[in-house]
Amino acid sequence: MSNYQLATFAGGCFWCMVKPFHKMPGIIQVVSGYTGGHKVDPTYQEVCSETTGHYEAVQITFDPAVFPYIKLLDIFWQQIDPTDEGGQFHDRGNSYKTAIFYHNEEQKEQAEASKQSLEVSGRFTKPIATMIIPAAPFYEAEEYHQDYYKKNSIRYKLYRAGSGRDAFIKAYWKNKEKDSSLREKLTPIQYEVTQNSGTEPAFRNEFWNHTEEGIYVDIVSGEPLFSSLDKFDSGCGWPSFTRPLIEEQIKEEVDISHNMVRTEVRSAEADSHLGHVFEDGPMPTGLRFCINSAALRFVPKKDLEKEGYGEYIKLFP
Repeated sequence: MSNYQLATFAGGCFWCMVKPFHKMPGIIQVVSGYTGGHKVDPTYQEVCSETTGHYEAVQITFDPAVFPYIKLLDIFWQQIDPTDEGGQFHDRGNSYKTAIFYHNEEQKEQAEASKQSLEVSGRFTKPIATMIIPAAPFYEAEEYHQDYYKKNSIRYKLYRAGSGRDAFIKAYWKNKEKDSSLREKLTPIQYEVTQNSGTEPAFRNEFWNHTEEGIYVDIVSGEPLFSSLDKFDSGCGWPSFTRPLIEEQIKEEVDISHNMVRTEVRSAEADSHLGHVFEDGPMPTGLRFCINSAALRFVPKKDLEKEGYGEYIKLFP
């Protein structure tokens, strides 16, 4: 545990800032709380009343050898509107402002560099308002607020959508490449599957009987999706997995096409159509993620470090 570090981020309502970090490799704990103010051990009501000077924030305990701080910064930026000076989305006030609280000089330098990179990227037309300030005492929020996305999943999803956060993230962080660029980058079947929710032929696709060790990433964005450790032969003619590599990288939607009711799975970042998930898989999950090979690119175990997926090497003996 001596190698673990802390990272503290304020991104508006702390309910929405836990799940994006929670199940990443190397993340030990994510706690909702209050920081940056002058009152010792404040309550939620006190912080919301704007009388304590505190931000709503999350504090992350992480292993930098597995998941470096710079990757935490990348996730943080993609959860917020960094140009908003008065709060986040429909939550207004100082307690909902964004900030990066650095715990050492290395974190400060990396935070400033990532902010500068975002400034010059041209993604936003307004200046970046997120503050970079020294870490202050952090007070855990009430138990009701911890892991809210798990304990109140329906209300959590409604809140995210109603606040405008999801729409903003989709507009500013999840835009795909222009259609013409994608058509140049992808083969016809890759484009048809990922962009038009097509289906490739069973038993006539690249990975249906592929057994090499490694991970499968989104063909469009490169986001990690599945591991060979969770792959099995379902006999269906498409690559099948018992679970995703990272739960948050997969989103599920209702599919009523072809006179059926199915659960479609799409990649979280690129919004690529991947396939469907069924409840007829092996234990322990009982799930079968039936995925199109055309939506995937395989990264062998030996190439993980070279291709920027070094944090997943520890998955393989």
